[in-house]
Amino acid sequence: MHGIPRIPGDQSLAFLLEGYRFGQHRFDRLGTDAFRTRLMLREVVVLRGAAAARFFYEGERFDRTGALPVSVLHLLQDEGSVQTLSGDAHRVRKGMFLEVATLAHRDALAAIFRDEWREAVLEWAQRPSIVLHREAARVLTRTACQWAGVPLREDEVDARTSEFLAMIDRAGTFGPPNWFARAMRLRTEAWARDVVRDGAATPPPEGSALAVILAHRDADGHPLSVETAATELLNVLRPTVAVGRFIVFAAWALRRRPDWAARIRAGDDEAAAAFAEEVRRFSPFFPVVGGRAIGDVEWAGERLPAGAWVMLDLFATNRHPALWEQPERFEPGRFLGGRAVDRNALVPQGGGVAAAGHRCPGELHTVDLVAEAIKLLARETNYDLPPQDLRVHLRRMPALPRSGFVMRVRR
Repeated sequence: MHGIPRIPGDQSLAFLLEGYRFGQHRFDRLGTDAFRTRLMLREVVVLRGAAAARFFYEGERFDRTGALPVSVLHLLQDEGSVQTLSGDAHRVRKGMFLEVATLAHRDALAAIFRDEWREAVLEWAQRPSIVLHREAARVLTRTACQWAGVPLREDEVDARTSEFLAMIDRAGTFGPPNWFARAMRLRTEAWARDVVRDGAATPPPEGSALAVILAHRDADGHPLSVETAATELLNVLRPTVAVGRFIVFAAWALRRRPDWAARIRAGDDEAAAAFAEEVRRFSPFFPVVGGRAIGDVEWAGERLPAGAWVMLDLFATNRHPALWEQPERFEPGRFLGGRAVDRNALVPQGGGVAAAGHRCPGELHTVDLVAEAIKLLARETNYDLPPQDLRVHLRRMPALPRSGFVMRVRR
């Protein structure tokens, strides 16, 4: 099909009512991988698929300026962060994040997480029940800070956990819930600025994320300001805590696939890694990502002028029937046996190449942490589930089982 079909009218209300399925419903109905419409009164082109992800993420065709609502930007990235940059400024700043994405850093992160989880399980066993959504975030807050070289007093753990969770949980909200989360972020930013100032006076561990941020020089040769360094420190810590959502969905999936839980429990590490990848593909995290065309671009034979707003539907791409066999079935076997997967077909954390574009540089850290949590849940965490509501409503963004996954942990 040539050209991009148009859906008339403003579809903002439909987007809120349909949530993650908004794009998928329209792609399927129109028999296309692209459509035009209006959202929040703005003209937008919505795309799905591997070719669309390649178009969106590779070739430096798009930047993030004006592509995200301010309410989302201020919670998840903030002004001046790496995701808001383009060209040389983005490449140089991205290099800073790639420094902390080495295999050694990944191994260290997984080891800290393992220790923190095992310590937490002892405490969970002393309570009638725990909510995994909250407790995984707490474990990850402690893990992220220790790994990043950030001092965290015991009496700060709950406050930092609540702040990180608010940034993530309320990113898709508007009005008072979003305002409350942004107010909490201001408190976190003040803490992060103090961490940066203290780190400049008392150097953090060599090679830690905080040390890399403090030593970084941007494309103009200047160090980051305290404010920008604090923002980028949060852009290391907050996404690490956000992995807790995938961990909750991993626990949710282990309950539904006891055959795979048994394989992992028996010591099959390859099965655990495959399970982690399928959790990332299948689980609804953020539904779409937006970009603004830097110059004139062309898609489906149509010219999109500079400044055009384009959204890539991550959820619909991860469930595209042309890319995935039985996409609505949770099937970890699709990742076994070294099967090659197009990097632009599996896009829960963006497409393209991390080193050259806006794909998340912490993606492999995410896979490591989710796989580690799956092994710990299957092999070392003795628990049962009380009656609860585990339904996942796809109108809620970001989505989560309604109960947050309540567990009764035993020694």
